Amino acid sequence: MSGNDLKGWTRRRLMHTLGGAAGLVAMAPLSACSGRTRSGSDGTADEQPLAIPPLEQGLKIDGERQFDLTLQSGEKTFGGDRLSSTIGINAPYLGPTLQLRRGERVRFDVQNELQESATIHWHGFELPAVADGGPHQLIRPGERWSPSFEVRQRASLYWYHSHLHRGAGPQVYAGLAAPIYIRDDEEDRLDLPSEYGVDDIPLIVQDRILGGSGQLVYPQGMHARMMGVRGDRIFVNGTENAVFDAQTGQLRLRLLNGSNARFYDFALDGNQSMQLIASDGGLLDRPHAVRSVRLAPGERAQIVIDLSEGRPLRLVARSAENEMGMMGGGMMGRGMMDRGNGRDRSSQMFRILDIRPAGSTRTAALPERLATLATLDPSLAVRTRRFVLDMGMMGGGMTINGQTMDMDVINERVPVGQWEIWEIANASMMAHPFHIHNVQFRVIDRDGRSPPPMETGFKDTVVVNPREQVRVLLRFEENTDPDLPYMYHCHILEHEDAGMMGQFTVVRN
Repeated sequence: MSGNDLKGWTRRRLMHTLGGAAGLVAMAPLSACSGRTRSGSDGTADEQPLAIPPLEQGLKIDGERQFDLTLQSGEKTFGGDRLSSTIGINAPYLGPTLQLRRGERVRFDVQNELQESATIHWHGFELPAVADGGPHQLIRPGERWSPSFEVRQRASLYWYHSHLHRGAGPQVYAGLAAPIYIRDDEEDRLDLPSEYGVDDIPLIVQDRILGGSGQLVYPQGMHARMMGVRGDRIFVNGTENAVFDAQTGQLRLRLLNGSNARFYDFALDGNQSMQLIASDGGLLDRPHAVRSVRLAPGERAQIVIDLSEGRPLRLVARSAENEMGMMGGGMMGRGMMDRGNGRDRSSQMFRILDIRPAGSTRTAALPERLATLATLDPSLAVRTRRFVLDMGMMGGGMTINGQTMDMDVINERVPVGQWEIWEIANASMMAHPFHIHNVQFRVIDRDGRSPPPMETGFKDTVVVNPREQVRVLLRFEENTDPDLPYMYHCHILEHEDAGMMGQFTVVRN
């Protein structure tokens, strides 16, 4: 956030520090909305039906699919009966799922009714820089922003969220984020589970900190700046202790790590197999049987779960450690679930979603082939660029190639249509998810090793572990602008806000 906006935002939401800890800024209460979680007399939390964002398909007008979006202040109960102020899109908290179709033109009329400036970034999209929704497309209070562009992406789960310069962290935390579905003919032919809200469900997984009175707290101390903001309560589509009553034998879950900084290893309790079918930018070549799926902030994955036996299942997530010098690997043992807050205290195992099937039923097998992916050919690249991520101590020195984000500096100029290899090296002792705007890339290798199944398809965000180097192959196919840039940055939002971000333009040769 710019200085005046940030001061105003925090001043309006200032509350007593949490548990006596210094440096915590919270959002003050206003009034109630859905999503309440109450504690029963036995100390357990009430189960809540999973909230599913409303599906918004817009209106087709003059050859464009048009959407009206309003950024608005809201209020929500996160725990107990106390209220927290929030922000959302056409809603008090979060926003609708936008459904688009590949090849069509879309237009968004985004009205900012907040008392602070904001942006809306279309995460994962290939589009003109003027429509990207990054820090340069500022929407001031009372103003309207109306980007339009052609939908070029493959069918998959994407999302839209705040990308305010130095203020993305608090705005996303307060609720300025929501999913996007893109459909296309290629996926339609596969007959995958695709009935929204029935057998095709978006799951926006977010962790939050609640104060003693149940109010939402956004910390701004040194630890939050260094490690990113990580809460100890899990909300899925804004719901805590979420339950979904399934009516079908197969369930497609579209997982979005919408947290500011926390990494997750998703799995079924009992270590049952899931079918991984898609990553950030669309379907993989075939279904992959997996026991767990790791997602960093900004990453997405799609899994299909077999419910044909009619047995209840629980989706859980272990929080992969990302402290300085540590990066957890694999799933840890499952302990007794603390139902009061949805987590296992001993192993940081979080309860994500309880799935209750209607009964046993027969299901069709998934297709053996999902998508045809071009052979990965690094020899196409005519240039290699190197990006070194680093972070200083005491919350300062968040850099890429030794530079911190400067809105007035273009760090790279990339020719349109040119295949390149981008080497992303991590000089720090903490993992960073690296996101590149305006492209879906392919992962070549990690320190020379072939990528795992999750990274064999198209990606827009890739994790770079401590002291590791990841190479990706990419090409910006169109949408040139010599002056207006796109971003590349760490998707731990507090790192992005602190300067671990750079700018590039796509230019004609």
